[in-house]
Amino acid sequence: MNFTFAPATREQARARIGIQGPAGSGKTKTALRMAEGLANGGLIGVVDTERGSALKYAPVPGRPDIESHDFAHLPMAFCSPENLIAAVRAAEEARVTVLIIDSWSHFWAGKGGLLARVEEEGKKITGGKFSAWDPVNKLEQDMLDALLGFPGHVIVTMRTKTDYELTGGKVKKLGVKTVQREGAEYELDVVIDMIEGTGTVTKTRYTPLDGACVHHPGPEFAEAILEQLGQGVDPVQAIVDELVADGLTYERALELHARAKARGLLTAGHMHPVTGAPTTLEALIREYGQAAKPVTTGVTNTPSTPSTPSAPPAGQEQGTPSADGQDDGQTPVTAPQMRMMHACFAKVGLGAKDSRDERLRATSLIIGRPIGSANELTKTEAQTLLDTLTAYGERENGAADFAAMVQGLEDDARAAAA
Repeated sequence: MNFTFAPATREQARARIGIQGPAGSGKTKTALRMAEGLANGGLIGVVDTERGSALKYAPVPGRPDIESHDFAHLPMAFCSPENLIAAVRAAEEARVTVLIIDSWSHFWAGKGGLLARVEEEGKKITGGKFSAWDPVNKLEQDMLDALLGFPGHVIVTMRTKTDYELTGGKVKKLGVKTVQREGAEYELDVVIDMIEGTGTVTKTRYTPLDGACVHHPGPEFAEAILEQLGQGVDPVQAIVDELVADGLTYERALELHARAKARGLLTAGHMHPVTGAPTTLEALIREYGQAAKPVTTGVTNTPSTPSTPSAPPAGQEQGTPSADGQDDGQTPVTAPQMRMMHACFAKVGLGAKDSRDERLRATSLIIGRPIGSANELTKTEAQTLLDTLTAYGERENGAADFAAMVQGLEDDARAAAA
């Protein structure tokens, strides 16, 4: 095997945060408040091993005056590594943006946790508990791989063994030792110690956050973490950029699929570069890979595994041609046309995700009828749009000229309607 070093590029990351402290220090509340800042309107999911304690912060029907947090709740009494892996998979399927494990300590020292598993396995094999650690360590690694490979943000809370300190005649509760395997904090990017509602960053990979002390950490502190996480290249966007670029081949789409799978990015959510509709990275790779697959005579060989891009029978596009083989004006827009649209819109300054409304406005004016999505185009209309975009994209001041043309069409339409 040949090994090759390549220039290192920092990527945007997802938060991996640990919040630890004694009972009553504010771990769950802090996790929910920070999750709101990380989620930015997305879904928050809580795996609750604390007998439903997280529900104390859920909304009360008919009482909007009571402070609460919106989240999806998953109670868990048996805290085996297999159950946590299954919970992470369920969170991926539900498109959870921020996953909270409250508390991670139970998967170490709770019912069904790793320590209990060692006791159980030790009774089955020669050598007792000492020999049992080998299979249990493998289970723990599988659990960590699932948790750390989750495509969204992750917050875990951890209990600490309680000690007390008498200061100025007042007893203060302190956390001393985390209830989790020693060194577990090294799996996390940020660890926050909670004492009576105040959080102190005791471990971080980001220098600006080192030693930060915040009373009731919440959305603002989450934004500071996001700022550090965002200093780099978004790995999902990098793959999407390659998908929509000119010259994509089917083989390259397969390579991108393998890369996304190895990075655990297939289920990552993304906005469709043309329609703006929410989708997944895997669905985008399938769509663009299918469009790039060469057409041959007969029926193409569709890959046997559902995880790779596939193609329809040769000669068949999305939609149905007329009986004589010619486009009858009703054939739906084809996948190759959809792929070309994004590249062409980018050349006239409308390639950004937040430009969807402008793209639809321009498209409607060019084809002469209103549409709510590029999927509503016919093949003929799509070709008219592509010809127009191509013509302006080749100009020196293409973006400005295109904008002026679209404005002129809109002015003409208003005048005609007056």
